[in-house]
Amino acid sequence: MRKPILVLIATCLALLSASIFAGTEANLATEAELDNVKGLGPSSTARIMKARTQAPFTDWPDFLKRVKGFKPTKAEALSNAGLTVNGAPYAATKP
Repeated sequence: MRKPILVLIATCLALLSASIFAGTEANLATEAELDNVKGLGPSSTARIMKARTQAPFTDWPDFLKRVKGFKPTKAEALSNAGLTVNGAPYAATKP
């Protein structure tokens, strides 16, 4: 009886850790999921949700162009907090 419980606990912990490191996809996240990203609040989340109703974001430059108030520095901070756009973290382009 003890072994099945340990297997269940191990499975739950594995699923939990996978969800923690999975990040938050800007194109798919709910409003609540976006609000949970450090650095996003209700107003910025609303701007993201509104912009993506027109079309999914293709990449970070598209995200920055279409969502008012976001600059590369903010994009880098959000990416470090787990936000992805079209599955990718932010990669700053160097001149």
